[in-house]
Amino acid sequence: MADFDTIYEERDEEENTLDNSSVTVSDPIIIRGGGNVTIFGLSNKFETEFPQGLGAKVAPEEFRATILRINSVLRKALPINVKWLFCGCVCCCCTLGCSLWPVVCLSKRTRHAIEKVLDWENSHLYHKLGLHWRLSKQRCDSSSMMEYVLYIEFIPKIPIFRPD
Repeated sequence: MADFDTIYEERDEEENTLDNSSVTVSDPIIIRGGGNVTIFGLSNKFETEFPQGLGAKVAPEEFRATILRINSVLRKALPINVKWLFCGCVCCCCTLGCSLWPVVCLSKRTRHAIEKVLDWENSHLYHKLGLHWRLSKQRCDSSSMMEYVLYIEFIPKIPIFRPD
């Protein structure tokens, strides 16, 4: 009767196989800037070519619409950034470099606008599909300079059959 209230910990082979099976996540897809003008690592547009790794996840039209939204933010910001960069470079010697601060602030504002677009896209579409878009800084392949790229990461699926 004393054994009736005792709780024994059981180790099944099934539990061990669940612990050993890890969730595999594909490598992120990287979309580099494809424009001809780059200011502080941010290109003036991203390529709209549909990557093969997203074939079964996202429709090409949805991908293209997201890239076009990001490119429209960049298209609006580029003329202002170029004007301030030119003025800042002309006056750089007289102001000891302080004339470049407006360009830095405008570039930061552009990055925040892109991140805001990506957050909206993630919350309304891509998180439901198991994807997460983000803007990230990465070293260029050909030089030691940094550039901003779009990362499309795959969100691992939660194993619902695994016990808590």
